Amino acid sequence: MMRDFDQALRKSERRIWNQLTSPIRIQAFLDKLPYSMETGYRCPLRVLRERVAHCFDGALFAAAALRHLGNPPQILNMISNNEDDDHILALYKRGGHWGAIAKSNFAGLRFREPVYRTLRELVMSYFEQFYNVERKKTLRSYTVPLHLKAFDKFNWVTSDPPIEKIGSRLDEIRKVHIVKRGMIAGLSLVDERSYRAGLVGTNSAGLYQPRKRGRRKPEKF
Repeated sequence: MMRDFDQALRKSERRIWNQLTSPIRIQAFLDKLPYSMETGYRCPLRVLRERVAHCFDGALFAAAALRHLGNPPQILNMISNNEDDDHILALYKRGGHWGAIAKSNFAGLRFREPVYRTLRELVMSYFEQFYNVERKKTLRSYTVPLHLKAFDKFNWVTSDPPIEKIGSRLDEIRKVHIVKRGMIAGLSLVDERSYRAGLVGTNSAGLYQPRKRGRRKPEKF
């Protein structure tokens, strides 16, 4: 599958791809891309070619790029309540510690250095920044890692349809809850200063509106 991806690259695309030599460079590439307002998915090849992505697209692109560097392609879905979108991370490890790469419309929901001993530690580092436009903290649980090698037979790096299968599998795998019901009622709103900081660079058209709920897609902002 990765050989097919390499053969499909144009000269300019290969030059960019070969420059993604570390997690922070992969994150920097994603940060430069406009945030996609579309509900459809782009496979990693299309992300590189069209230079646009939302959360799901970005996580899969990062997983493919991390794989190119010798890391297993793994993602994790952070699950919100019913007043927000979910958010997907591409996972990697260094020295036995977890880090993450992510595409987000909010400033605080992107890169994490590999300094977290457990996945729970990693996920909890996003808790205070995981809020909606009403300033409510909305993160509730996360999935165990999903290893994307299982989807290689569907050519998820070069084809869009397999991404629906990946999304469906994320819905099925085991979830880990991080807050108890009694804690939720006591959660404070995000303070105004932190809220404004998280909005820096945000495309307002991509913000989830709790009172205009439609079909949720697994992406945060």
